Amino acid sequence: MTGKHPAVRPARPFFSSGPCAKRPGWTTQVLDTALLGRSHRSGPGKAKLKSAIDRTKKLLGIPEGYRVGIVPASDTGAVEMAMWSMLGPRPVDCFAWESFGEDWITDTIKQLKIEGSRVFKAPYGELPDLKQAARDHDVVFTWNGTTSGVRVPDADWIAADRDGITICDATSAAFAMDLPWDKLDVTTFSWQKVLGGEAAHGMLVLSPRAVARLESYVPPRPLPKIFRMTKGGKLNEAIFEGETINTPSMLALEDYLDALSWAEGIGGLKALQARVAANFAALWAWVEKSDWIDFLAEDTSYRSNTSVCLKIVDPDFVKLGEDARYDAVKKIASVLEAETVAFDVAGHRNAPPGLRIWCGATVEKDEIEALGPWLDWAWQKAKSPT
Repeated sequence: MTGKHPAVRPARPFFSSGPCAKRPGWTTQVLDTALLGRSHRSGPGKAKLKSAIDRTKKLLGIPEGYRVGIVPASDTGAVEMAMWSMLGPRPVDCFAWESFGEDWITDTIKQLKIEGSRVFKAPYGELPDLKQAARDHDVVFTWNGTTSGVRVPDADWIAADRDGITICDATSAAFAMDLPWDKLDVTTFSWQKVLGGEAAHGMLVLSPRAVARLESYVPPRPLPKIFRMTKGGKLNEAIFEGETINTPSMLALEDYLDALSWAEGIGGLKALQARVAANFAALWAWVEKSDWIDFLAEDTSYRSNTSVCLKIVDPDFVKLGEDARYDAVKKIASVLEAETVAFDVAGHRNAPPGLRIWCGATVEKDEIEALGPWLDWAWQKAKSPT
């Protein structure tokens, strides 16, 4: 088995969880219409930025009265922009079960030092007790744990009559999972995940309750320019009409507009979600047939269907310890990359040793199906002493 490799290769070897695979059929020619050499504040520049905002709202079904803006520094910038601008008047409940949730805990507890805040954590592969969220506290959480393969199953644990606001990092969930907008006051994501866009730009979605917080609360801390969303105590509406705070990449913007066109052309949000579901089902079918690997998230109710995290369960390797499993993961990733079969499938550096396979909408089902036998082949090579 370690010698002869499978006959069918994935048509594209791109299974990274960010930046993710480009949409099927993508070529650099889609960038030919980019507004290069022109100001993003010119009429055509603002029109393209506003088009991205308006089409995002329509594709995701974001309700009337919600604002959507393009902001600096990808999803991370969008989350921190919201946290540093809005948190403070109430204690914060932070929920974390992977590395990015841990980052938001650091901001809340160590940097912003919000009094009375509480932390609810769970190990990789599990969820904390979400029902601990207090209706009079603000809440910060990730919808989908990109580095743990664990997502929240629903938003039933968020009180409809809450006094606090919710801040949701939804970067590997948007366009792939149903987001209940009535329970989300701040929602963030980037272009580089489910739609396969380029990095560096974040999307910030504000509910009317989030806008009210911005207009009623002045943070007791200096805010850098890229975090400021108000002018004279009122929301700076221009940000949410295409006048970005800093200079965006018009090349990356054109790429995002192309991704939106592709998504619209295949049938919109439901079609994107169907592609994700089919990819995840194909990977799940392979996992069930392979006795050396399993999902990191054992509970199917909160298992991610985009950033799918897997763990080595071969008893011979489990008893050898974590270092042996890390070594095996490195070998698997290295062998697959050398064969140009799969790139970037090793788990996140902060996660337990394992694999992470992106099953987002820009990946094709037959690529996932072709990948499975190659993973088995690479595992045989990794555990072989020679």
